[in-house]
Amino acid sequence: MFDEREWTITEKDVHSYALASGDHNPIHTNAEAAKKAGLPGCIVHGMLVMALGARAVREWQPDPIRSLDARFQAMTYPNELLRIKGSWTNGEEGIGIVQIENKKGDIKMKGTFSVKRNAL
Repeated sequence: MFDEREWTITEKDVHSYALASGDHNPIHTNAEAAKKAGLPGCIVHGMLVMALGARAVREWQPDPIRSLDARFQAMTYPNELLRIKGSWTNGEEGIGIVQIENKKGDIKMKGTFSVKRNAL
C-alpha cells in the first residue's frame, strides 16, 4: 500500500479548474443554479477529482503513467477532505489501484492505473 494522501478541493480550486478547462457548467460554480438542478450545492468537476488520483500516482512512483481509468462513485463537494489511497495489484507490471474517499469513508472515485516500468 502506498502512503495515503489528503487534499481538500476548495471553491477557489473549482473556479480555477473551470477557467482552465473551459467547463463553466453552473452546477460547479453557482450554488443557486446547483440547487435548481436538484443538488444540495455546488459539486466538484469529476475530472478535477480524477486529477488528484493521477497526482497521487505520480507522487507514489517515478515511472510515467500509461493509463488511468476512473469510475466516479459519488459526488464530491467543495471543502470536503479527501483521502487518496492506492496500492499495486501487480508491481512488476506497473499495475495498481487508486481510490478517493472523504473522511467519512464515502468512496468518490475508484480507479486502476498502469505505469511504464523502468523508464529512462
